[in-house]
Amino acid sequence: MEKKRDNKQTKQLMLWIGALLLGAILGLLELNWLNGLINFIATIYTRLFQLLAVPTIALAVIATLAALGAQADTGRIFKHALTYTLLTTLAAAAVGLALYNIVTPENLPQAMMNIGMAELPQNLKTTSYYDHILSIVPNNIVKPFVDGNVLSILIISATVGIALAKMRQSDKKEVVMNGLLGLQNLLFMLIHWLILSLPLGIVAFAAQLSAQFSGEVIMSSLGKYVTVILTGNVLQFFIVLPLFLLARGINPLYTLKKMMPAVLMALFTKSSAATLPVTMQTAEEKLRVKESVSRFVLPICTTINMNGCAAFILVTSLFLMQNGGMELSWPTMIMWLFISVISAVGNAGVPMGCYFLTLSLMYGMNVPIGIMGIILPVYTIIDMIETAENVWSDSCVCAMVDKDLSD
Repeated sequence: MEKKRDNKQTKQLMLWIGALLLGAILGLLELNWLNGLINFIATIYTRLFQLLAVPTIALAVIATLAALGAQADTGRIFKHALTYTLLTTLAAAAVGLALYNIVTPENLPQAMMNIGMAELPQNLKTTSYYDHILSIVPNNIVKPFVDGNVLSILIISATVGIALAKMRQSDKKEVVMNGLLGLQNLLFMLIHWLILSLPLGIVAFAAQLSAQFSGEVIMSSLGKYVTVILTGNVLQFFIVLPLFLLARGINPLYTLKKMMPAVLMALFTKSSAATLPVTMQTAEEKLRVKESVSRFVLPICTTINMNGCAAFILVTSLFLMQNGGMELSWPTMIMWLFISVISAVGNAGVPMGCYFLTLSLMYGMNVPIGIMGIILPVYTIIDMIETAENVWSDSCVCAMVDKDLSD
């Protein structure tokens, strides 16, 4: 039975790789009508995953907390997940800080910064981090679901789940629980159907990326700065996170192979929240993680486990402050390391979330934020890699928590 399942997974992975190559070729053709069709298909898949992501987060957290809230395991699961999240995020930021001091990017010409100002969103408002935190506190039970505010949804879902767990056992509570579990099973059936049709979506996503490369989006990069960001992501992905797994006696190659569908999906959607349905199904069906762990840990990690975001905030903030003439002493850099970790934990797993959060943090600091406009053309590539890293980190945290509970 296990061999048959492995053969099925291998065939699916080969199909996805084939779709990836086909999409890359189609994108290089530079045909206007084809690019329009590709963008249309990619948008449909993005919207469908966003459609399923919101109820997936809500139902997973409510059902899991309601079922486990009164048990000792709930506290253990959350404690282990939070510990691994903070450790991996702190490690990602530390890698970024080390690389920044090794590569030492130079300052940019003033003229280039002025050009960058024109590329920034014109409706940008001065938003403090307090405003960012305030925006996640819901004042309307429907609005967070309409806006797709992941953190607000998580707060509402956690509160409802804990309330259900504390309710006395009765027929009414049983009806609510059965309804939640039934909706969750229905949702996973819809996710299964969407994943079956996913090769078409991968063709579209890969073609979009290929078209961006052929359009020389990457040629406007900032050299050493981009090298620091991308190298940090690669080191975190292939060295730091596997070391965490090895320390817990988990095979990183096996784990990555099983979670590859979710990592690839994250690469193309640039949203860990939109990828969550695939991440949960892959963790349960391929990595064989217990449902009680995956359906609790992964929705939480989607909102607080942001390895790539922490490194981006730190490196970008240091780069802007350096160009603004501020002295980057070691105490200052260490302080910003912790600021970046805390900020990343409060970031929602949506496309360009780290970019706008960094922009908000830097807006009132008298630094040349025009550099953010120069970064914008290459941020698509950075965002893709960071999101894939975030989902891989979520998978690692989930695997480690599952191993801890098994032990």
